Amino acid sequence: MDVNPQPLYWEATYEIVLALIEQYPDIDLDQVGIEQLNGWVISLPRFADEPALANEAILMEILREWYEEVSAR
Repeated sequence: MDVNPQPLYWEATYEIVLALIEQYPDIDLDQVGIEQLNGWVISLPRFADEPALANEAILMEILREWYEEVSAR
């Protein structure tokens, strides 16, 4: 575990995905909607970016990377 974890910003999609996997290890990604995902990201303890900067493209990228990451495990 990182002693001094870095804050999360929207452009750090892979790091966001890792934090989401840790926070929601058993989630069925087929049931996750964009608005729900947005809420989860901004509620991550290390999230430090402006919530209003989120857009569908960023959230879809996070969801795509999340699928890829859990499929690779």
